[in-house]
Amino acid sequence: MAEAVAALRADGHQDWRAYEPLELPPILAAALEAFDEQGYHGTSVRDIARRIGVTVPTLYYHFQNKQALLVELLMGSMRAVLGRCRDAARDADADPVARFRILVECVVLYMAHRGPLAFLDTEIRSLEPENRARYVALRDELEAMLRHSVQDAVDLGAFTTPYPVDAARAVLTMCQGVVNWYRPDGPLTPATLADRYVTLALSTVGHRTRR
Repeated sequence: MAEAVAALRADGHQDWRAYEPLELPPILAAALEAFDEQGYHGTSVRDIARRIGVTVPTLYYHFQNKQALLVELLMGSMRAVLGRCRDAARDADADPVARFRILVECVVLYMAHRGPLAFLDTEIRSLEPENRARYVALRDELEAMLRHSVQDAVDLGAFTTPYPVDAARAVLTMCQGVVNWYRPDGPLTPATLADRYVTLALSTVGHRTRR
């Protein structure tokens, strides 16, 4: 198995808002490119090996099979965004509204900066049952962080949504949807996009501004 890389580690950053260009080992980079272009089932191990100029046995020396490549990318990506969200939440201290705002910002920034990795979430259907369960557990943790911030803010009277669980899920789905259309060469920077989505998210949960 390949060594962990900074871009796929929960602690692979110094500032949760800052992003360096995505750098992956050649095999993982080729697998990500192939999965993005052709889908998991449309990609063969031979195709991945061909993209980087190695033999299939060489690829198998590092990764057991194609499923192992998908797991490494998906689990690594989810750990990376979770790590950033955990750090972001700590910056908000005990204020649930600030925690909600900062979590939305964090997720949108990740989707904008790590689009190809984040888009791979659509291949969850290709994970084997045990691997899918591990991945869903991490994704549920991310949703729980957002859900708790919404419920805490509702309890304080800062959010007025009568459906905190549904609202949190809707906000997370909205943020994750950024990968379907955002392009780095477009008119919006990731920071501007994140600010807009924070505003949209606050409307979704019925944010009550204090006079």
